[in-house]
Amino acid sequence: MAALALEIRDIACKFPSSDGSGDFYTAIEQVTLDLQADEFVAIVGPTGCGKSTILNVAAGLISPSAGSVKVFGKNLDGLNTDAGYMFQSNTLMPWRSALQNVCLGLEYQGRSKLDSLSIARDWLKRVGLGGFEDRYPHQLSGGMQKRVSLAQTLALEPKIILMDEPFSALDLQTRQLMENEVLGLCQPAKDEPGKAVLFITHDLDEAIAMSDRVIVMSAGPGSRPIGNFLIDLPKPRDVAEIKTHPKFYEIYNQIWQVLRDEVLRSYAKQKLMMDKA
Repeated sequence: MAALALEIRDIACKFPSSDGSGDFYTAIEQVTLDLQADEFVAIVGPTGCGKSTILNVAAGLISPSAGSVKVFGKNLDGLNTDAGYMFQSNTLMPWRSALQNVCLGLEYQGRSKLDSLSIARDWLKRVGLGGFEDRYPHQLSGGMQKRVSLAQTLALEPKIILMDEPFSALDLQTRQLMENEVLGLCQPAKDEPGKAVLFITHDLDEAIAMSDRVIVMSAGPGSRPIGNFLIDLPKPRDVAEIKTHPKFYEIYNQIWQVLRDEVLRSYAKQKLMMDKA
């Protein structure tokens, strides 16, 4: 049996409180999660439930306070070199062209300049930006900037892709185009393996339309997974068309029954804190 792309076992993350009291804030605890080598898994939950913390642990950017993380069967110690990370915020360097931004990670990998340029040009074409290689970020629309970021991530040929609400700032039409782009680029090709994707979103529609599974997190602090839903919808998918499938809202309602209570609980906690302030 092939090793799991990502194997998270009973992790917890605690951080020092910002009030200087010496206490610790428990962001997540009892988090266990598996990700198959060609699986697309979305994590949803209320604001502040530790979704991004899980992603940062998977990337090796944060060491958990407890528990273990394995990548393809090996203990993760330091940065996850098998993973590419696509952030919510724009991480493009404004003084570098689209081509130069995509080349950046390849240069860090030690690729030759000629090699890097060839790979970067190919990926810009694959995300629909052929002919825009010399444009700087400020000369590109928000959707085009996201395409450059996607090319930058995929050009490194990661086996695992970590995505933290990458399309939340886009308009609906551009967002759907980018979602379909990701699904098309990450699904298994004829002679190539697919990508393992761990995707963070606040949008339950987006999570269901794109994923093989959706994991629901409880309200924080001490957030943990409380729901694991298989998304049994036809593939390949168009994210707009799949929402008209009769089973889509059946799945949506099942997940929302769990998620709604946690959103309300999180809102009540935030309101209580504001009233005390």
